[in-house]
Amino acid sequence: MSKLLQSYYNNTDVLFLAEDLLGKILYTQKDGLVTAGRIVETEAYFGILDKASHAYNGKRTLRTEPMYKEGGVAYVYLCYGIHHLLNIVTSVAEDPQCVLIRSIEPLVGIDVMELRRPVPPEKPSFSNGPGSAGKALGIDSSFNDLLLTGDKIWVEDQGLKYSHSEIGKAPRIGIAYAQEHAMLPLRFYVKNNRYSKKG
Repeated sequence: MSKLLQSYYNNTDVLFLAEDLLGKILYTQKDGLVTAGRIVETEAYFGILDKASHAYNGKRTLRTEPMYKEGGVAYVYLCYGIHHLLNIVTSVAEDPQCVLIRSIEPLVGIDVMELRRPVPPEKPSFSNGPGSAGKALGIDSSFNDLLLTGDKIWVEDQGLKYSHSEIGKAPRIGIAYAQEHAMLPLRFYVKNNRYSKKG
């Protein structure tokens, strides 16, 4: 059991990391309360050449600035004015790749999660989308630009490793605007987990 070091996130292969993060435990600490869930679904965004990325064509704004930092930073943005979505910045500085955390299996502080997410925790909808997962973990704008090696948000490797046969690959969700990149199989999910969206 160990917290992932920043060097882990410096890997320039975002597809590898999006798949390798499956099974790792994502922790948050907010208002002194610790919650955590196993990552069971991710999406990879490969930077300035990715038409679905906020950094496509080298676009750089105040919002996207965390993406351009060295890997190991949280990039949190507000979607539809409602949901705070968590992305893990990867690669090296000035190479804005990231992994969107789409779904978690709740593990720690489930009673706290229920206060944030008034849905029975055994239901998949409790945490099986990026907005739901973020809400369950208490993710908000205060997490944006934080290092993933601190004590407010971090990821641990507790030894669980899925085989290739246990992992599904599918197109990313909700990015029709990305033209030919919309159908790339850059979403990774644990096949037999109730909290991941299949196919």
